[in-house]
Amino acid sequence: MRHLHFFAIAVVFLATGCSNDTTKSGSSESAIVMDSAPPPTVEPHDSHAHASKGPHHGSLIELGNEKYHAELIHDDQSVTIYILNGSGTKATPIDAAEVTINLVHDGRPAQYKLTANPEANDPSGKCSRFTLQSGQLVEDLEHDHSMAKLSVMIDGKSYRGDFHHDHEGHDHAH
Repeated sequence: MRHLHFFAIAVVFLATGCSNDTTKSGSSESAIVMDSAPPPTVEPHDSHAHASKGPHHGSLIELGNEKYHAELIHDDQSVTIYILNGSGTKATPIDAAEVTINLVHDGRPAQYKLTANPEANDPSGKCSRFTLQSGQLVEDLEHDHSMAKLSVMIDGKSYRGDFHHDHEGHDHAH
């Protein structure tokens, strides 16, 4: 019995190695030590995929440290903002009548209100799509030297997000 106890201690000692140096490559001891390490902790934020474009192929705007996203779509005369979930993949209807784009172009500030334009599947009293007919807003958004922020109220909390210039994929001339 005494030999069995000594043998078990020797096996554990050999399996874990006699040093904490895991930089040795090719050693079966270091491979066992590295394999026995606990897996790295993954934060919940890192566990979801991030879309690079919204479901309507528009540019994404981060809101509230990725609690929500907004998607920007426009043609030559109109701008549409869709409110999306945290991963930027699914519509998230909110109880707002409008969203606001605050913009500065050539030192000139401007504010644009996009009004609720509910989609067919948005629940009554909520909206995930906001629109405005404004060629001037489209022009200002397309200008590389303009700075724009989206402001939206969701569940009584104000969220703001920066617009990033992304001219890729638009079907109009610049």
